[in-house]
Amino acid sequence: MKWLQKLGKALMLPVACLPICGILMGIGYLLCPATMQGGEITGIIPTIGLFLVKAGGALIDNMAILFAIGVGVGMSDDHDGTAGLAALASWLMMTTLLSEAVVTILRPGVAENATQLLAYQKIQNPFIGIIAGVIGSTCYNRFKNTKLPNWLAFFSGKRCVAMVAGVVSIIVAAVLLFIWPLIFGGLVALGKGIANMGAVGAGIYAFLNRLLIPTGLHHALNNVFWFDTIGLGDITNFWAGKTSADVSWSLGMYMSGFFPCMMFGIPGAALAMIHTAKDNKKKIAIGLVASAAVCSFICGVTEPFEFAFMFLAPVLYVIYALLYGIFTFITVSLGFRAGFSFSAGATDLLFSASLPAAQKTWLIIPLGIAAFIVFYVVFRFAIVKFDLKTPGREDDDEDETKVVLANNDFTAVAKIILEGVGGPQNVSTIDNCITRLRLEIKDYTQVDEKKIKSAGVAGVIRPSKTNVQVIVGTQVQFVADEFKKLCK
Repeated sequence: MKWLQKLGKALMLPVACLPICGILMGIGYLLCPATMQGGEITGIIPTIGLFLVKAGGALIDNMAILFAIGVGVGMSDDHDGTAGLAALASWLMMTTLLSEAVVTILRPGVAENATQLLAYQKIQNPFIGIIAGVIGSTCYNRFKNTKLPNWLAFFSGKRCVAMVAGVVSIIVAAVLLFIWPLIFGGLVALGKGIANMGAVGAGIYAFLNRLLIPTGLHHALNNVFWFDTIGLGDITNFWAGKTSADVSWSLGMYMSGFFPCMMFGIPGAALAMIHTAKDNKKKIAIGLVASAAVCSFICGVTEPFEFAFMFLAPVLYVIYALLYGIFTFITVSLGFRAGFSFSAGATDLLFSASLPAAQKTWLIIPLGIAAFIVFYVVFRFAIVKFDLKTPGREDDDEDETKVVLANNDFTAVAKIILEGVGGPQNVSTIDNCITRLRLEIKDYTQVDEKKIKSAGVAGVIRPSKTNVQVIVGTQVQFVADEFKKLCK
């Protein structure tokens, strides 16, 4: 769990880049419907819309690369850019080796299997990005101080990190070469199994769709229900102007349930996170999840919201996915039908409402109100009841931001703290949050709390034998920077 929370914090940096992109795309689609619906783009307003859509898509479409670099830097011991470079090298290595062009040469039989081929066509996903980030940060933490023989001295230390990450990535890619299509194919088979279960099957699909977002394997199910993998194609038939009379299922049933959840459920959940955030961190929570909620409502881009908490509070993410399943079952049962070509936001709802397969679109109001209330109540209850570490609820004492460091000579403060923990040779890792200097140490007997407190800090906490947390206050970043310099 601690590792997942560390991963979740590392994802905050790339996730923070995404909300504005979703908003830009939403505005762009409104100005230029042809970007979504097809057709000729002429005139200054549509051109501006296209420009905004492409600007937002530049990051949304390359989210996996952002995750690779963000996780690489965020999970490295001292947030060094070398780890980000190693993560990027890992990403490029794995996605190239597992690309359709390479795999069909290494395994010619894949070209004859549509499901396996699809698996490799979807290899550039957030899951692979996160794996690359973990490889980059792990290799950095392990090999950043490696000393090689004199004739290889140029590649010692940080210079060898990206090379080691590349070797590790080759091994991981070799494993995924055989495992990835099996997992992907298994999910496709599962999709086929629930395709004839009506509203219940649609609910199960929606639940699994959200649950698999972190791994990128939701594409396996999406291709079963949204496209013509097994003869369904909910999206393609809906936008082709067909109706339920033209197909063997209730057209739009595998898209409709996402609208109340993305347009109203996520804003409700976001409000619950803001209300349960600590008083001194509400602005941080608002800045992250409020903009993500707007992004989800306008154009259905949910990743900025989901990746903001899925690793910090995985139990809550399972509940979130379950709510999608429940609301999809209710929505389909009530006869609401709408479709999307991008995602289930207000923009797509507006454009799809005039299509022949659209039914009872007015139900979005009562369904949306219900989703907002239910998501808010469930999220607020779960966060408070289980003390979940959603944005704004990190493990820092609420009064710590009020702490004033007694000594403004940050170098002197860092030097005293370093002496108090036994010197640089006793420090394994250095990190900091909003108010605390977080240190992993080797020998706890060398820690002198009185010495540390003499630096003018507010307190010392020792959660375990290998962990020391020094409460510095909001100036902790300056102390941490000086501490790292001294340790080097």
